[in-house]
Amino acid sequence: MAKDNLQTIEVKSIAQSNQLLGLGKPKHPLFSIVKFEDIAQIINGRRVRLFFNYYQIVLKIDCPGKLQYGQTSYDFDEGVMSFFAPRQVNILDEGEVLAKSGWLLNIHPDFLRAHPLGQKIKNYGFFEYAVNEALILSEEEEESIRRIFEQIEKEYNLPIDNFSQDVVISNIDLLLTYCNRYYNRQFITRKPKNSEFLDKIEKILIERFENTSEKGLPMVNSLASQMNLSPKYLSDCLKQLTGRTAQQYIHDKLIDHAKDILTSTKLSVSEIAYRLGFEYPQSFSNLFKSKTSKTPLEYRQSFN
Repeated sequence: MAKDNLQTIEVKSIAQSNQLLGLGKPKHPLFSIVKFEDIAQIINGRRVRLFFNYYQIVLKIDCPGKLQYGQTSYDFDEGVMSFFAPRQVNILDEGEVLAKSGWLLNIHPDFLRAHPLGQKIKNYGFFEYAVNEALILSEEEEESIRRIFEQIEKEYNLPIDNFSQDVVISNIDLLLTYCNRYYNRQFITRKPKNSEFLDKIEKILIERFENTSEKGLPMVNSLASQMNLSPKYLSDCLKQLTGRTAQQYIHDKLIDHAKDILTSTKLSVSEIAYRLGFEYPQSFSNLFKSKTSKTPLEYRQSFN
């Protein structure tokens, strides 16, 4: 196995982050908002593995380079948002530079701990998306997001009182609600045509089902990798298009393929189960019945 030469940088606190960016101490130990305009331009000298012990919400505007989204590249001139959960790994390539404008919002989990958003934020799937699945904003959407960041920044710079934390958290909640709405829009407008997207997934699954030499059932992670998507993004996209998660969609296609085998061959149920990648025939029979209300044999007999 090749040696991993990546340098790993763990940023344990928001104060440490500010220090790395050449900024002063944050005004709050568990929360900060920084404008990219206030950060001196830093060019990364080597490829590094980077992770933080807190949430990050980033709005990049006018950033050198392009963003790869599916099979399409987009200029960073458009507003682009990225979301990072605590300890989510981010690879920073050599020569990568910061955005020329935008905001960096840092939120430690303890800042949200006693508020409903502390649990709610864990349900936003886009914190698990890959960097190349960033949220690309229209001009109107960018303006709405800008106004919320400006309100958070204004509150951050005011003297802290008994209402400060609640006001900031309310604005973060609103920001994430808008981002969730815009991501659902992006599933519809920024991806390839629905039929092409689903056709590609189905082709991958059919090839996998027909490759009897490959052991085990098709997995979401493997399908996502072949689609050049993160597992969570794939599942959310399929949910938007079909009402099914990636795992449910795979099972649906697997059962469809099983039906074809049951009605076109004389293979036993056990042979079909092993051919499809099940370790135990009973597991196949249970899944088949849960999907069709019939056992595999009952389904085959209904065609005789």
